[in-house]
Amino acid sequence: MSNVFLCHRKGDAESVERLARELEAAGHAIWFDEWEINVGDSIVAEINKGLTDTAYLVLCYSEHGPSDWTDREWHSTLHRQLSGHNVRLLPVRVSGGRPPAILADIRFADLVSDWEAGVRDLLKAIK
Repeated sequence: MSNVFLCHRKGDAESVERLARELEAAGHAIWFDEWEINVGDSIVAEINKGLTDTAYLVLCYSEHGPSDWTDREWHSTLHRQLSGHNVRLLPVRVSGGRPPAILADIRFADLVSDWEAGVRDLLKAIK
């Protein structure tokens, strides 16, 4: 079982929750903000806990573009990955959008073109 952090825009929450349920059904522990952050919780502290314990960060490309929150989450994860930590950034096209220039050479799972094939590709990358 791997710990998987789902990094996404609020506008994609419905699709990302569907993805979360499918990854969870495959046996992975999922960090999805709507499941983890409760009323009264520190948003920053909960995100930090989720990022600290994750083996994979799934960066969901959005037709809504990037956000300050998603940028902070994936930037810190990429830095940790490139610094030799045991974490991997996995891009997923969930509603459109394009990869940031620094990630343009990394293959992404495409849920827009074919949801089932994209999920299969993502699951193969999560060990």
